[in-house]
Amino acid sequence: MGTELVFGVSDFVAYLNQTLEAAYPFVAIEGEIANLRVSKNRWVYFDLKDEFARVSCFATVYQLPGPLEDGLVVRVSGTPRLHPQYNFSVNVQSIVPVGEGSIKRASDLLRVKLAAEGLFDEARKRVLPYPPSKVGLVTAAGSAAYADFIKIAGARWRGLEIIHANVAVQGDEASGQIAAAIAQLNALPELPDVIVITRGGGSVDDLQAFSTETVVRAVAASRVPTLVAIGHEIDLSLAELAADKQASTPSNAAELLLPDRTYVLKALDEQRRAMARHMSQSVANQRSIVEAARQQLFDRVERVLDGTRQALLAKRRLVGAYDPELALRRGYALVRTAGGELVKRVNQVSVGQNLQISLRDGTIEATANRVKKGKL
Repeated sequence: MGTELVFGVSDFVAYLNQTLEAAYPFVAIEGEIANLRVSKNRWVYFDLKDEFARVSCFATVYQLPGPLEDGLVVRVSGTPRLHPQYNFSVNVQSIVPVGEGSIKRASDLLRVKLAAEGLFDEARKRVLPYPPSKVGLVTAAGSAAYADFIKIAGARWRGLEIIHANVAVQGDEASGQIAAAIAQLNALPELPDVIVITRGGGSVDDLQAFSTETVVRAVAASRVPTLVAIGHEIDLSLAELAADKQASTPSNAAELLLPDRTYVLKALDEQRRAMARHMSQSVANQRSIVEAARQQLFDRVERVLDGTRQALLAKRRLVGAYDPELALRRGYALVRTAGGELVKRVNQVSVGQNLQISLRDGTIEATANRVKKGKL
């Protein structure tokens, strides 16, 4: 008989944990939740059971996908450990509801909780910029969702900048990666105009990441407007309810965000034609106005000129009436002194003064022999 291996209690716990770590460093267990309790709003304790056995589990509230309750069937991933004081348990790293009934029940519990916080209220939803110049795209690289969005976006609009965040869209890592991608896009020095979170269709289990509390809160907290497009037509994911806008498919997301370039070009051409017609009509109207104004001005000038002609003619007649030549033609004469001063009164002339008498046909030089005042 070999030597008996004897451990101290602490050594046994440490040895067993080393053995567990080597043999089972990470396990995933599916079962029904029982005896769920939360301590100090931080520590979570529950049993995972089936018909024949149960396993104790330990987690923090931050590892929960949302509210849980007894009876839900979940898949727990974590590390098995023997605690020095609290016996054996699985230290939980992730919890995922499994089975349509449990998934729906977990989603309903989370929906009620987040709705009470106002995360789904229409009043908090923002209008997406249209069209955006920069889009943050959160989806799996190489997926059909990625290909559909890129294809439709490229066909509808040019010059769109797409910042792609490659994430898992299903599985245990999906919710964490999606939330982290949203946070990273919100931390960029130059923010995108909108963040699109999308994937194609799938089973309820496949789409579960988009109804986790981690993802829903990340969508609701985004500084950048969000659009969630999940390719299914039955129940909306909670992320879609929290998003500023939702789309039915990745292709529909591109259609909602971007105008059809062909339609826009056609509309612009029609607007150009309408503007050309409007400009032509405006020019014709202005020409008519200018022509009417020109004719009105011409008529006014003609009236002024005609009045001026009439005034000039009257003045010409008045001047003619005072023309000395006309008086001479009628037999009158102009008398001037030898110095050329026109004699208008007899007191300008003295006896013996030389005078010049201008007649119609010549001049007579004379000497005044007598000066007599008085009218003829």
